[in-house]
Amino acid sequence: MLTLVIGNKNYSSWSLRPWLALQMAGIAFEELRVSLYAEGSKDTILRYSPSGKVPCLIDHARGDLAVWDSLAICEYVNEQYAQGAMWPVEPTARARARAYCAEMHAGFGALRTHLSMDIRADLSAVGAERQRLPDVAADIARIRALWDSALADCGGPFLFGSFSIADAFFAPVVTRFATYGVLLPPALAHYAQNVTDLAPMQAWIADGRRETEVIKF
Repeated sequence: MLTLVIGNKNYSSWSLRPWLALQMAGIAFEELRVSLYAEGSKDTILRYSPSGKVPCLIDHARGDLAVWDSLAICEYVNEQYAQGAMWPVEPTARARARAYCAEMHAGFGALRTHLSMDIRADLSAVGAERQRLPDVAADIARIRALWDSALADCGGPFLFGSFSIADAFFAPVVTRFATYGVLLPPALAHYAQNVTDLAPMQAWIADGRRETEVIKF
């Protein structure tokens, strides 16, 4: 009933978010992977996504409805297929989780530019230099503060207790921190490991490492 169009697992942070959220919610879907920036890839994506970008969810039960944008996909599936279970139940926590996702969705430009997602790589030497850039350092400090606040309030193991869309949205950050050697205090390192250890996350990472395409940013 559902098809999720995604990009390269090694690089596509936007694709990882809804993919992981749907997996963790137990929502069945067909995965359609398109190698980004390859010949013809834009035309292929446009067959499914009016924005010409991934991810895009196709709901075949509703006339092949296309839902593009990672946050819109998560909200749609949460409402239509997960009975609201993909957000925290408690209203205050749910409001905060949505705010976390919105900030991740719209912000952290320096992190995206200088610490781009690359699961296969070990860029800790480059990362040490880039983390000293003021804008990157500010982004990392903000993410640490967000994680620390949420985990202190709920006690873990995820940002709002049980896994939610908020954790899916920060999952690419977890991979970036590993790739670029970003050091975390013990509680935050434990949280990052909890995300990494998720079975779907392990599957995504393994698939990303098996990919051979190289994208230059």
